[in-house]
Amino acid sequence: MLIVDPGQLHTAAARNDRDHRSCVEPLSSAPRPILVPELVVTEVAYLLADRAGTYAEVAFGRSIADGELVAEPVLASEWWRVAELVERSSHLPLGMVDASVVILAERHGAEVVATLDRRRFGAVRPRHAGSLTLVP
Repeated sequence: MLIVDPGQLHTAAARNDRDHRSCVEPLSSAPRPILVPELVVTEVAYLLADRAGTYAEVAFGRSIADGELVAEPVLASEWWRVAELVERSSHLPLGMVDASVVILAERHGAEVVATLDRRRFGAVRPRHAGSLTLVP
């Protein structure tokens, strides 16, 4: 199981980005399911539409529709934890979208997160593990 942050998905779709290949590889080789918080879906859809165009946004939507990516909401009982993570990590800052990635990892006991943002995610201490394993 792999949890994915917005930067990873955006860069994987941006073929001209220098980190494109390193972002595609973990998505291609990860055991399924690949989980994406719904807050991440919103951010990535905006970034793709704004920076890569409609085709990239549509392809992203189809990857969710086809089950390549599984979008999950933040549950009502988890919003306090989201706020707690944002508050504790205000020096980074870790926003609500990134906190939702951590929440999904905690919910599923997942320890691997696909992200280029090692500074933020490397500083977070999830409840279920001492740290997250960050790929690529």
